Amino acid sequence: MTKRMRGNLFLLLAAFIWGVAFVAQSEGMKYVEPFTFTGIRSCLAGIALLACLGIRRFLEKRRKNGAPGITAAKEADNKAAEDGKERKASVRVLFLGGICCGIVLFTATMLQQTGIKYVPEPGKAGFITALYIVLVPVCGIFTKKRPGIRVWLAVLLASAGMYLLCITDGFTIARGDSYLLLCAAAFTGHILVVDYFSPKADGVAMSCIQFFVCGILGTAGMLLTEQVQIAQILKAWLPLVYAGVLSGGVGYTLQIVAQKDTEPEVASLLMSLESVFAVLGGLVLLGQVLTIRETLGCALVFAAVLLAQLRKRNGQ
Repeated sequence: MTKRMRGNLFLLLAAFIWGVAFVAQSEGMKYVEPFTFTGIRSCLAGIALLACLGIRRFLEKRRKNGAPGITAAKEADNKAAEDGKERKASVRVLFLGGICCGIVLFTATMLQQTGIKYVPEPGKAGFITALYIVLVPVCGIFTKKRPGIRVWLAVLLASAGMYLLCITDGFTIARGDSYLLLCAAAFTGHILVVDYFSPKADGVAMSCIQFFVCGILGTAGMLLTEQVQIAQILKAWLPLVYAGVLSGGVGYTLQIVAQKDTEPEVASLLMSLESVFAVLGGLVLLGQVLTIRETLGCALVFAAVLLAQLRKRNGQ
């Protein structure tokens, strides 16, 4: 198996994990409130990534423990001395990026979790959330990266799909739909913040920090605004573990590892399949079936997501 094929399979697995996570989040809302779910799942994700960092560091030390020659040892010492100042700056950027990403991720996650409370259909929630893939290139207008005609066509398709999904006969958007639309905008901001900081810091370490920041904020909100019921938390242990360890820890690690060997366009396209897996997860695990109108809306949104990932040969 080639590295590219392995990377694509890892991204497909990550999309599957994230898609099924909508089912876990929907089920978790039957037992706990949004702050509680967000705080606990984020802390679990941070712990999972912390364990990954520990394992990675152990393997790196083990690999370097082969006795180097005298020349190699001197070169290593010189390099360590030269990199001392750069390391301090890197640590500063790492924590700054982790904190900024954590705050934005907390906002996006809370909006999503609150929206899922009012929109129990995982498929519908997944497709509305997937709009961030359309919004990201549109935001290029403000960063001097003008989107091409395909992006604008994707926006029109997404708007039509959102109308079928969210607008009722009285031309109103339901409460849960509003939260999920804001969630898509917040995830757009999160992607842009990650895009800014990720080239300057270790991706897994920064993600670990962002999850702990998100967990701290969620736990604070839980203690201040919600009634903590241990019995209810224990009932939600499976959705919490899945959303935290698998969706947060494993899913993000798979993405980091896979994107090293996969083209960005292919990677984003594969990750966008989480919306499809969200529908399939709701169908298989919860027995939920979308109406014809909602199915058509999902199809249009998914077409917009795919179209936003395609690029012409001239780069537009």
